[in-house]
Amino acid sequence: MKKPELLAPAGNLEKMKMAILYGADAVYLGGKAFGLRAFGGNFTRDELREAMAFAHGRGRKVYVTVNIFPHNDDLDGLPDYLRFLQEIHADGVLVADLGVFQIAREAAPKLPLHVSTQANNTNWCTVQAWQQMGASRVVLARELSLREVREIRQRTDVELEMFVHGAMCISYSGRCLLSNYFTGRDSNRGSCTQCCRWKYALVEETRPGKYFPIKEDERGTYIMNSKDLCLLPHLDEIIASGVDSLKIEGRMKSVHYAASVTHAYREAIDSYVKNAQNFTIRQEWKDELEKVSHRPYTTGFSFGRPDAKDQVYGTSSYIQTSDFVGLVRSYDASTGYALVEQRNNMKTGQEIEVFQPTGPMYRQILADMLDEDGTPIQVAPHAQQLVRIHMDQPVEPWTILRRDSASR
Repeated sequence: MKKPELLAPAGNLEKMKMAILYGADAVYLGGKAFGLRAFGGNFTRDELREAMAFAHGRGRKVYVTVNIFPHNDDLDGLPDYLRFLQEIHADGVLVADLGVFQIAREAAPKLPLHVSTQANNTNWCTVQAWQQMGASRVVLARELSLREVREIRQRTDVELEMFVHGAMCISYSGRCLLSNYFTGRDSNRGSCTQCCRWKYALVEETRPGKYFPIKEDERGTYIMNSKDLCLLPHLDEIIASGVDSLKIEGRMKSVHYAASVTHAYREAIDSYVKNAQNFTIRQEWKDELEKVSHRPYTTGFSFGRPDAKDQVYGTSSYIQTSDFVGLVRSYDASTGYALVEQRNNMKTGQEIEVFQPTGPMYRQILADMLDEDGTPIQVAPHAQQLVRIHMDQPVEPWTILRRDSASR
């Protein structure tokens, strides 16, 4: 059995490191230009070099997004940027536009080309065509059923990448004009405002006052607000389909999201490959996916066309069961204290969950906390304040401390 790659999002350097430490085989990220997440933090050239060194030093891969749909002016500097990515040994670039694809082949011929989902890769003939033009991987459209994915795999031998988790866009494979129309920010050039998540009331122009038969109230309705994709419960079927890479969406999501979602899928994939015949989905993996900020989950197009149950009509708010409160920077075994960077209000007396990259998860009461001067404190209220916390067990650097959301 071929073990699929687990591909995680990385909106910035910290998220990239967390994704790799918590189990990703590869990460995808964007530079400061030419990508579709202009507000996602993204990487300077120096940070890209650091990302490559961090990942390659651990045997992992880095793919860089160059997936805008450029206008003429957007092409300025593109060949130089692609040559730079080749020079620092990026493991691949994701492209959606045919012109960008051609420029990449000419400017950086050694750079593996991955065709982005934004290219609407919905059938085996399109996948074959991209392969014949020189693509090493094709990212499948999210509008495909698992039956269609299996057929594409049977008819092609290029690497296939498939989304298994994360936010779903109302527009076809993410190609949207709503943001352009409402705000002037071009979603196809990296500046999406996610206006599909806004409140709307829908009425047909020639029938004023007659609303479509959808659930609504005086506030309107979220008719374009999709639930989030989650295919973890069907992981055995996904792996058996023969896709090469399982992709998690979320470059604009939090450090907590990057770590937790990656960790859950890492354990599930490893468990399946180890013993496929007796594979079952563990409740702890599903619980992990509930702890991060998300919308209710759906299987998207995998088992049929989405309908009303796959939308969220009452709110655009996120849900989560845990709050990320601190990140362990170091641990002193001689004293039992961890140096922790505060990420949310922490106070003594709270029960915290200790979530480690490789070590066991456990809970303890936050009983002893010191500021940087060694003075005992009861609360750490300042953003990214450094504190020392006495730990019941040894902890690894990059360990996440979190509390149940209900105990805020």
